[in-house]
Amino acid sequence: MTSISMKLRACGLATASSLALTGCLLTPGAFTSELHLMQDGAFSYSYDGEIQMLALSKLAEMADQPEEFEAECWDEEFETRECTPAEVKEQRAEWDAAASEREAEREKEAEQMRAVLGGIDPSDPEAAQELADKLERQRGWEMVTYKGDGLFDVDFRISGSLTHDFAFPTIEKMPMGSMFVTVMLRDENQVRIDAPGFAAQGGGNPMQGMMAGMAGLAQLAEDEDIGKIAVPEGTFTIVTDGRILANNTDEGPAAHSLGQTLVWEISPRTEQAPTALIAFD
Repeated sequence: MTSISMKLRACGLATASSLALTGCLLTPGAFTSELHLMQDGAFSYSYDGEIQMLALSKLAEMADQPEEFEAECWDEEFETRECTPAEVKEQRAEWDAAASEREAEREKEAEQMRAVLGGIDPSDPEAAQELADKLERQRGWEMVTYKGDGLFDVDFRISGSLTHDFAFPTIEKMPMGSMFVTVMLRDENQVRIDAPGFAAQGGGNPMQGMMAGMAGLAQLAEDEDIGKIAVPEGTFTIVTDGRILANNTDEGPAAHSLGQTLVWEISPRTEQAPTALIAFD
């Protein structure tokens, strides 16, 4: 493994670990999502498509691979050069001296990862199916199929009356730092909708750092053959007979048989997370 390849691998693993341990575990892939909000209080939400869990991708396999020592030296212009035997010996001694510290850090991160995953061990070959079974026991998860590389094909559908805030996705015993979609009730019969998980970059998106990390992981996947890294691509639609006070679609509201509709086309180039404010008079 070359020095550049090792650095890419290390950066990718650090990104994955950081995202996972801060709750940014799940990312959307190809999907279709639709939210209905009606004057009579009727509510429904659907998500049909891919969701990837970073901790269950081949990054976990890479993390388990033994570390390799490689001496690195630079000249006065900070260009890499061949190390002298004395420099190799010195760096090797420092590497060996820090072995126990690196092992302790790996064990700490593994324990943190299990806690974040609700007790699931990502190194367990049955972990993906265990998660799929757990999700299908929760209301709304109609179908959950594991496709490999931490990627799940899901069909989520839920409906009822909007009497409280809603967020997707939520997983039993698993803390979530960022959601794909949130629906928040306000005073004066107003509802605020945000979809931070459906934007890849910029625009004040709270998941911006996550998606920037995903871009690096996608490059790592190409260079290191670690499998597919999902990026958001699809459509998010809101259907409502309420009064649309604000939204950031390109085209604005369009007529619909049930009232009006807002549609966002999502791709890896999407800069602003979908958002809307609707009043029910």
